[in-house]
Amino acid sequence: MEQAVWTRVDAGHGVPLDLLSARYVHHRFTPHAHEKFAIGACVEGREFIDYRGTRHYMGPGSLVVIEPGEVRTGGAAGPDGFAYRVLYPQWTMLASDRVPHFRDLVVDDPGLAAEVRRTHVGLTRWRDPLETESRLSWVLAELVRRHAVNAPTVERPAGYAVVRAAMDHLAAHMVDPPSLHEIAGGLGLSRFQLLRAFRETVGIPPYAWLAQHRVARARDLLVAGHRPAQAATLTGFADQAHLTRWFRRVVGVTPGVFRNSVQDSRRAEL
Repeated sequence: MEQAVWTRVDAGHGVPLDLLSARYVHHRFTPHAHEKFAIGACVEGREFIDYRGTRHYMGPGSLVVIEPGEVRTGGAAGPDGFAYRVLYPQWTMLASDRVPHFRDLVVDDPGLAAEVRRTHVGLTRWRDPLETESRLSWVLAELVRRHAVNAPTVERPAGYAVVRAAMDHLAAHMVDPPSLHEIAGGLGLSRFQLLRAFRETVGIPPYAWLAQHRVARARDLLVAGHRPAQAATLTGFADQAHLTRWFRRVVGVTPGVFRNSVQDSRRAEL
């Protein structure tokens, strides 16, 4: 049976932190990226993740660390599926001066994986804000201390600047986006040059990037209490069904299930 429960907690000083506890058997994620880190601990089963051009495998006792903006996909690596717990922290929760870099996607550290699982569970149970912030900060600091490496000098692809400008333009006009021709023309490119730059820099085409940006904004609206139909309208999806298709591809559940799980977790805190 597939299930996913999303929870948003206060990680300290009003900073939101999303948590996912899920079990998947047949679901396969569409290529997507998140704006925050994804730090997951496998509970049982085995998962595959396609990341940075390589297929990786994750099982119990291991951690997966995915950096912000990195495109990946994944699913069950066996017929029985897999279960995991994931934290989605802002990079400033891991370090204060710069975004930490992790060379390896899958980290073999059973002790720390167990601590991540315990922290994940505790974040929905601890009632003392100081305890919550202290325990979370410790486990994230340990992850950085044990497994982060110096970030390599990265040569940005030639098209990075124009792709960044295109993404900013699409985000600013999320509800009524310009055509590919209009975006490319404004950047002095042909449509084909812009598409190629997107593929080489981001790994997905502009329409897929915009859909995922809309999903991220829809998640915030659902957390704030909006209904799926309202979130679809406010983020530029054609209708609720359009939002649902993309939401499930990226988040792993429907908008309604996500909204209910967040609302249920809030009621449990009262």
